[in-house]
Amino acid sequence: MNDVLVITGIGGMGVACARRLGPGRQLVIADFDGEKLEREAAALERDGYSVVAHQVDVTDPASVAELANSAAALGALRTLVHTAGVSPTMASAARVLEVDMLGTDHVLAGFLPLAGQGTVAVCIASMAGYISGLSSEQQHALATAPTDELLTILGSLDDLDFGASYCIAKRVNQLRVEQAAAPWGARGARVVSISPGIISTPMGRQEIEEGSREAMQQQLDMSAVPRIGTAEDIASAVDWLASPAASFVTGCDLRVDGGVTAAIFGLGLGLGLKPV
Repeated sequence: MNDVLVITGIGGMGVACARRLGPGRQLVIADFDGEKLEREAAALERDGYSVVAHQVDVTDPASVAELANSAAALGALRTLVHTAGVSPTMASAARVLEVDMLGTDHVLAGFLPLAGQGTVAVCIASMAGYISGLSSEQQHALATAPTDELLTILGSLDDLDFGASYCIAKRVNQLRVEQAAAPWGARGARVVSISPGIISTPMGRQEIEEGSREAMQQQLDMSAVPRIGTAEDIASAVDWLASPAASFVTGCDLRVDGGVTAAIFGLGLGLGLKPV
Protein backbone atom coordinates (compact mmCIF):
# COMPACT_ATOMS: atom_id res chain seq x y z
CA MET A 1 0.00 0.00 0.00
CA ASN A 2 1.25 3.46 -0.89
CA ASP A 3 2.28 5.94 1.80
CA VAL A 4 0.28 9.07 0.98
CA LEU A 5 1.43 12.65 1.58
CA VAL A 6 -1.23 15.35 1.21
CA ILE A 7 -0.27 19.00 0.81
CA THR A 8 -3.04 21.61 0.87
CA GLY A 9 -1.97 24.94 -0.58
CA ILE A 10 0.69 24.86 -3.27
CA GLY A 11 2.37 28.19 -2.65
CA GLY A 12 5.97 28.61 -1.57
CA MET A 13 5.74 26.58 1.64
CA GLY A 14 3.53 23.93 0.08
CA VAL A 15 5.91 23.35 -2.82
CA ALA A 16 8.92 23.23 -0.49
CA CYS A 17 7.17 20.66 1.73
CA ALA A 18 6.12 18.60 -1.30
CA ARG A 19 9.69 18.45 -2.56
CA ARG A 20 11.19 17.77 0.87
CA LEU A 21 8.77 15.05 2.01
CA GLY A 22 7.52 13.71 -1.33
CA PRO A 23 10.23 11.32 -2.57
CA GLY A 24 9.12 7.70 -2.33
CA ARG A 25 5.54 8.62 -1.46
CA GLN A 26 2.31 9.10 -3.34
CA LEU A 27 2.01 12.86 -3.29
CA VAL A 28 -1.38 14.58 -3.42
CA ILE A 29 -1.29 18.35 -3.90
CA ALA A 30 -4.42 20.44 -3.50
CA ASP A 31 -5.19 24.09 -4.10
CA PHE A 32 -8.07 26.43 -4.96
CA ASP A 33 -6.20 27.78 -8.00
CA GLY A 34 -6.55 25.11 -10.68
CA GLU A 35 -4.04 26.63 -13.10
CA LYS A 36 -1.32 26.94 -10.49
CA LEU A 37 -2.10 23.45 -9.27
CA GLU A 38 -1.64 21.89 -12.69
CA ARG A 39 1.54 23.86 -13.29
CA GLU A 40 3.14 22.71 -10.04
CA ALA A 41 1.98 19.12 -10.57
CA ALA A 42 3.63 19.09 -14.00
CA ALA A 43 6.87 20.47 -12.54
CA LEU A 44 6.90 17.82 -9.81
CA GLU A 45 6.20 15.04 -12.30
CA ARG A 46 9.10 16.22 -14.49
CA ASP A 47 11.34 15.91 -11.45
CA GLY A 48 10.29 12.33 -10.79
CA TYR A 49 7.61 12.71 -8.12
CA SER A 50 4.48 10.54 -8.15
CA VAL A 51 1.85 13.26 -7.86
CA VAL A 52 -1.91 13.68 -8.12
CA ALA A 53 -3.44 17.16 -8.32
CA HIS A 54 -6.82 17.84 -6.74
CA GLN A 55 -8.61 21.19 -6.72
CA VAL A 56 -10.11 22.01 -3.33
CA ASP A 57 -11.97 24.78 -1.54
CA VAL A 58 -11.05 24.43 2.12
CA THR A 59 -13.99 26.63 3.15
CA ASP A 60 -16.36 23.93 1.87
CA PRO A 61 -16.48 20.75 4.00
CA ALA A 62 -17.84 18.77 1.04
CA SER A 63 -14.88 19.79 -1.10
CA VAL A 64 -12.46 18.79 1.68
CA ALA A 65 -14.27 15.45 2.01
CA GLU A 66 -13.79 14.84 -1.72
CA LEU A 67 -10.07 15.49 -1.32
CA ALA A 68 -9.88 13.13 1.65
CA ASN A 69 -11.70 10.41 -0.27
CA SER A 70 -9.36 10.83 -3.23
CA ALA A 71 -6.33 10.51 -0.94
CA ALA A 72 -7.78 7.46 0.82
CA ALA A 73 -8.20 5.68 -2.51
CA LEU A 74 -4.45 6.01 -3.15
CA GLY A 75 -3.15 4.41 0.02
CA ALA A 76 -2.54 5.05 3.73
CA LEU A 77 -2.32 8.65 4.89
CA ARG A 78 1.08 9.18 6.48
CA THR A 79 1.44 12.96 6.46
CA LEU A 80 -0.95 15.86 5.98
CA VAL A 81 0.56 19.33 5.61
CA HIS A 82 -2.05 22.07 5.61
CA THR A 83 -0.58 25.29 4.23
CA ALA A 84 -3.65 26.68 2.41
CA GLY A 85 -4.56 30.19 3.45
CA VAL A 86 -4.75 33.86 2.55
CA SER A 87 -2.85 36.78 4.04
CA PRO A 88 -4.07 40.24 5.12
CA THR A 89 -3.41 41.99 1.78
CA MET A 90 -5.11 39.25 -0.23
CA ALA A 91 -8.68 39.27 1.09
CA SER A 92 -11.30 40.90 3.30
CA ALA A 93 -11.38 40.31 7.05
CA ALA A 94 -14.32 37.95 6.66
CA ARG A 95 -12.59 35.97 3.90
CA VAL A 96 -9.39 35.64 5.94
CA LEU A 97 -11.38 34.12 8.81
CA GLU A 98 -13.34 31.87 6.45
CA VAL A 99 -10.25 30.47 4.73
CA ASP A 100 -7.61 30.53 7.45
CA MET A 101 -9.73 29.76 10.52
CA LEU A 102 -12.68 27.67 9.31
CA GLY A 103 -10.66 26.08 6.51
CA THR A 104 -8.16 24.60 8.95
CA ASP A 105 -10.97 23.13 11.03
CA HIS A 106 -12.56 21.59 7.94
CA VAL A 107 -9.26 19.98 6.93
CA LEU A 108 -8.58 18.53 10.38
CA ALA A 109 -12.11 17.15 10.61
CA GLY A 110 -12.14 15.85 7.04
CA PHE A 111 -8.89 13.93 7.37
CA LEU A 112 -9.36 12.57 10.90
CA PRO A 113 -11.06 9.39 9.61
CA LEU A 114 -7.94 8.69 7.50
CA ALA A 115 -5.55 8.99 10.44
CA GLY A 116 -3.89 5.82 11.64
CA GLN A 117 -0.89 4.66 13.62
CA GLY A 118 1.97 7.03 12.82
CA THR A 119 -0.04 9.56 10.78
CA VAL A 120 1.01 13.17 11.37
CA ALA A 121 -0.89 16.36 10.50
CA VAL A 122 1.04 19.64 10.41
CA CYS A 123 -0.93 22.89 10.14
CA ILE A 124 0.76 26.13 9.19
CA ALA A 125 -0.30 28.89 11.59
CA SER A 126 1.74 32.09 12.10
CA MET A 127 3.62 34.01 14.75
CA ALA A 128 0.80 36.56 14.25
CA GLY A 129 -1.33 34.28 16.40
CA TYR A 130 0.72 35.30 19.43
CA ILE A 131 -0.39 38.91 19.09
CA SER A 132 -4.09 38.28 18.52
CA GLY A 133 -5.19 40.23 21.59
CA LEU A 134 -7.88 37.67 22.44
CA SER A 135 -8.92 37.41 26.07
CA SER A 136 -8.52 34.13 27.94
CA GLU A 137 -12.31 33.73 27.91
CA GLN A 138 -12.43 34.20 24.14
CA GLN A 139 -9.59 31.76 23.62
CA HIS A 140 -11.31 29.08 25.69
CA ALA A 141 -14.53 29.53 23.75
CA LEU A 142 -12.75 29.47 20.39
CA ALA A 143 -10.74 26.40 21.36
CA THR A 144 -13.76 24.31 22.36
CA ALA A 145 -16.73 25.48 20.27
CA PRO A 146 -18.08 23.58 17.26
CA THR A 147 -16.72 24.88 13.97
CA ASP A 148 -20.01 26.45 12.93
CA GLU A 149 -20.06 28.60 16.09
CA LEU A 150 -16.61 30.17 15.73
CA LEU A 151 -17.73 33.22 13.76
CA THR A 152 -20.61 33.78 16.17
CA ILE A 153 -18.18 33.86 19.10
CA LEU A 154 -16.13 36.54 17.36
CA GLY A 155 -19.22 38.66 16.77
CA SER A 156 -19.27 41.63 14.43
CA LEU A 157 -16.34 41.90 12.05
CA ASP A 158 -17.00 45.58 11.31
CA ASP A 159 -14.19 46.79 13.56
CA LEU A 160 -11.66 44.19 12.41
CA ASP A 161 -9.05 45.17 9.86
CA PHE A 162 -7.43 42.51 7.69
CA GLY A 163 -4.38 42.23 9.92
CA ALA A 164 -6.43 41.71 13.06
CA SER A 165 -8.52 39.00 11.43
CA TYR A 166 -5.35 37.22 10.33
CA CYS A 167 -3.92 37.28 13.87
CA ILE A 168 -7.17 35.90 15.25
CA ALA A 169 -7.44 33.19 12.60
CA LYS A 170 -3.91 31.98 13.28
CA ARG A 171 -4.41 31.98 17.05
CA VAL A 172 -7.51 29.87 16.56
CA ASN A 173 -5.43 27.49 14.41
CA GLN A 174 -3.01 27.04 17.31
CA LEU A 175 -5.84 26.50 19.78
CA ARG A 176 -7.71 24.03 17.60
CA VAL A 177 -4.58 21.96 17.02
CA GLU A 178 -4.20 21.67 20.79
CA GLN A 179 -7.78 20.43 21.06
CA ALA A 180 -7.33 18.02 18.13
CA ALA A 181 -4.46 16.18 19.83
CA ALA A 182 -6.77 13.85 21.78
CA PRO A 183 -8.98 12.61 18.92
CA TRP A 184 -5.98 12.22 16.64
CA GLY A 185 -4.06 10.50 19.41
CA ALA A 186 -6.90 8.03 19.89
CA ARG A 187 -6.15 6.83 16.36
CA GLY A 188 -2.39 6.62 16.96
CA ALA A 189 -1.79 9.89 15.13
CA ARG A 190 -0.26 13.25 15.99
CA VAL A 191 -1.23 16.82 15.08
CA VAL A 192 0.94 19.92 15.46
CA SER A 193 1.14 23.48 14.18
CA ILE A 194 4.03 25.60 12.98
CA SER A 195 4.07 29.36 13.35
CA PRO A 196 6.41 30.87 10.76
CA GLY A 197 7.83 34.34 11.04
CA ILE A 198 8.54 36.50 8.01
CA ILE A 199 9.22 34.04 5.21
CA SER A 200 10.36 34.78 1.66
CA THR A 201 7.49 33.22 -0.24
CA PRO A 202 5.28 34.95 -2.84
CA MET A 203 2.71 35.57 -0.10
CA GLY A 204 5.31 36.80 2.35
CA ARG A 205 6.86 39.15 -0.19
CA GLN A 206 3.42 40.55 -1.02
CA GLU A 207 2.88 41.38 2.64
CA ILE A 208 6.24 43.16 2.78
CA GLU A 209 5.54 45.12 -0.40
CA GLU A 210 1.85 45.94 0.07
CA GLY A 211 1.35 45.69 3.83
CA SER A 212 3.13 47.46 6.67
CA ARG A 213 6.70 47.48 5.41
CA GLU A 214 7.85 49.45 8.46
CA ALA A 215 6.41 46.92 10.93
CA MET A 216 7.90 44.03 8.95
CA GLN A 217 11.32 45.67 8.95
CA GLN A 218 11.08 46.37 12.67
CA GLN A 219 10.41 42.69 13.30
CA LEU A 220 13.34 41.66 11.12
CA ASP A 221 15.60 44.12 12.91
CA MET A 222 14.80 42.62 16.31
CA SER A 223 15.16 39.02 15.17
CA ALA A 224 17.79 36.93 16.92
CA VAL A 225 18.54 35.38 13.53
CA PRO A 226 19.28 38.39 11.29
CA ARG A 227 17.75 37.22 8.02
CA ILE A 228 14.40 36.58 6.42
CA GLY A 229 13.18 32.99 6.59
CA THR A 230 12.90 30.65 3.62
CA ALA A 231 10.25 28.15 2.60
CA GLU A 232 12.91 25.47 3.09
CA ASP A 233 13.24 26.50 6.76
CA ILE A 234 9.57 25.63 7.19
CA ALA A 235 9.85 22.41 5.16
CA SER A 236 12.75 21.29 7.38
CA ALA A 237 10.64 21.83 10.49
CA VAL A 238 7.71 19.97 8.94
CA ASP A 239 10.03 17.10 7.98
CA TRP A 240 11.20 16.73 11.58
CA LEU A 241 7.72 17.01 13.09
CA ALA A 242 6.41 14.36 10.68
CA SER A 243 9.27 11.97 11.47
CA PRO A 244 9.62 9.32 14.21
CA ALA A 245 12.19 11.61 15.83
CA ALA A 246 9.27 13.81 16.92
CA SER A 247 7.02 10.94 18.01
CA PHE A 248 6.44 12.50 21.47
CA VAL A 249 5.42 15.89 20.05
CA THR A 250 1.72 16.61 19.54
CA GLY A 251 -0.95 19.17 20.34
CA CYS A 252 1.47 22.09 20.33
CA ASP A 253 2.86 24.91 18.23
CA LEU A 254 6.45 25.25 17.00
CA ARG A 255 7.61 28.80 16.32
CA VAL A 256 9.93 29.05 13.32
CA ASP A 257 10.34 32.80 13.37
CA GLY A 258 14.01 33.55 13.93
CA GLY A 259 13.25 34.57 17.52
CA VAL A 260 10.96 37.50 16.71
CA THR A 261 8.20 36.44 19.11
CA ALA A 262 10.76 35.97 21.87
CA ALA A 263 12.12 39.44 21.18
CA ILE A 264 8.68 41.03 21.29
CA PHE A 265 7.67 39.52 24.61
CA GLY A 266 10.53 37.70 26.29
CA LEU A 267 12.97 40.56 25.88
CA GLY A 268 10.44 43.36 26.36
CA LEU A 269 11.01 44.89 22.93
CA GLY A 270 7.38 45.82 22.36
CA LEU A 271 5.61 46.70 19.16
CA GLY A 272 2.68 48.16 21.04
CA LEU A 273 1.20 44.67 21.20
CA LYS A 274 -0.04 42.43 23.97
CA PRO A 275 0.87 38.77 24.26
CA VAL A 276 -1.85 36.13 24.26
